[in-house]
Amino acid sequence: MIRYALQCEHGHGFEAWFGASADYDDQAARGLVECPECGSTTISKQIMAPAVAGTKKSAAAPDATQLRTMMTQAVREVRAHVEQNFDYVGDAFAREARDIHEGRSEKREIYGEASPAEVKKLRDDGVPCAPLPSLPPDPAKLN
Repeated sequence: MIRYALQCEHGHGFEAWFGASADYDDQAARGLVECPECGSTTISKQIMAPAVAGTKKSAAAPDATQLRTMMTQAVREVRAHVEQNFDYVGDAFAREARDIHEGRSEKREIYGEASPAEVKKLRDDGVPCAPLPSLPPDPAKLN
């Protein structure tokens, strides 16, 4: 995995992880890397210091339970932000996303449901979309 510091044409900085540097190049060339703030796909890599292991002892890494708790909290925060700030369009997501992309509907942030085939078609046609992370099951409710 490789982490890049990125910046859009409007100066918004963000980070993204890729399996390899070639993955970034491929996704950027296809317009799949976009600014989370403004949606621009004109993205450039920024100078970044490499993560080099030092010789000094560092703080203990979080254990699996701590990581799970941190990830669950992050997913909850992302979902809450989307649910509070985006328009829910239900199973009309694919149609509405396409209409917004093609200028037939007002530009706004939306979320809803779409089949894997609908999502693939949207991506193939250059319509930006991403899955909303699902919450893991409640451990107290597992058998």
